[in-house]
Amino acid sequence: MKECKKQVKNELTLFPGAKVSQAVFSALSLQEKVAHLRKNPAKKKLDIILDESDPERLVQALLPQELYWAFKEIGPADAQYLLSMASPEQLDFFLDIELWEKDSLSHAKTLEWLGYLLEAGERKICELVSHLDPELFVLIFARDIKVGGGVGDVMHDEERTEEWDHTFDNIYFISFINPKSARLIGAFLDIVFRKKNKLFRSLMEGIKNGYFIELEEEAFGYRNGRLADLGFPSREEALAIYARIDPASFVFENVKKESGPDGWESCLPAPLRQQTILSGALGRCRSVVVDLELNYLVNNALMAEEGLFADPEAIQAVMERISGYLSIALQFLSGNDEEKSVEILQSEPLKKLFQLGNSIVLRLQRKAAEITVSGYAAARALNGLKEHRPRFYRGLDADRIDGYREFSSMEDVRLVEEFLKLF
Repeated sequence: MKECKKQVKNELTLFPGAKVSQAVFSALSLQEKVAHLRKNPAKKKLDIILDESDPERLVQALLPQELYWAFKEIGPADAQYLLSMASPEQLDFFLDIELWEKDSLSHAKTLEWLGYLLEAGERKICELVSHLDPELFVLIFARDIKVGGGVGDVMHDEERTEEWDHTFDNIYFISFINPKSARLIGAFLDIVFRKKNKLFRSLMEGIKNGYFIELEEEAFGYRNGRLADLGFPSREEALAIYARIDPASFVFENVKKESGPDGWESCLPAPLRQQTILSGALGRCRSVVVDLELNYLVNNALMAEEGLFADPEAIQAVMERISGYLSIALQFLSGNDEEKSVEILQSEPLKKLFQLGNSIVLRLQRKAAEITVSGYAAARALNGLKEHRPRFYRGLDADRIDGYREFSSMEDVRLVEEFLKLF
């Protein structure tokens, strides 16, 4: 067995992404299995998990965010199995990201995810509702049912004469506010009533007597606390990465601080752009501190954009923006010298480098805002620069493609500067 494991480690090290037989994979430790999973795209991850003898243990060993990103990349229709294997803590992350629009619970998303959870099965629902914050548990159903009755209560005339839609126990009486969601809500409540009756009674009392504005504020606070524990800042804090600084007066700090909670693991939702001065320099100075700092920068960029987690293409665009802005900053400061770029990455906060790259691009945006043109290509180039997050018009590239991409280098900045001088 030891020889087998030694051989596997060499194979995984020398041939990243290479196929590993089921027998060899089974001989790996849980940590080695997780490491191998991380080298594969999402759909391949699912195939490996499906073939595993103890898939639930393997799924629950993944970080909540990496399981979520795999789920989103594969798509709910094909990745439902992952939900049925996820831990309550992992599902917390799914719901914390999916259910909230700014500081309010999204009714449409809540109904969508109740449907996914029903498909995951009664056992998973029971695990989750036992784990959920009571405030969130009440809020999930508060917009869809009205509750009357209660233990020890004497129903007043209005309740007694009301035509209730359903009762599970002749103690609490329910009316469905939205007929379109009645079957979904009823099926979920039936499971909670049968399997978690104490929680059912608490839910009924919470909906009957709850002050929903206060509950939503509390639930949102708990949600932000959980995300912070995983290295995701609040949106207000995250927006600080886009603060402007003056490139001409940039001052080196020469202080590197580890970003992220204690024990936090490295986990990016998608790879950074390769064959850039950033990828070359990172390849020479990658360290735990740099990895954690990069992760935290990525998490800030993701949290700064509303609705981003639901769109794998948007996530990739943000990863390209991060890669591009850091590359622009390194080229601006080093004169495109990779050796100097390595020194900068080792000594300067990545957040400040990102702010520098962003500020260099924003100078172009300010110039573009003063220009109006009528020609198609020129207008397209200017419109890209005028977007909330400026984008590079690919018509300025050598292949002249009519589309947009993220800024990737100081060469892009130079091309746009030359273009703007025409007006």
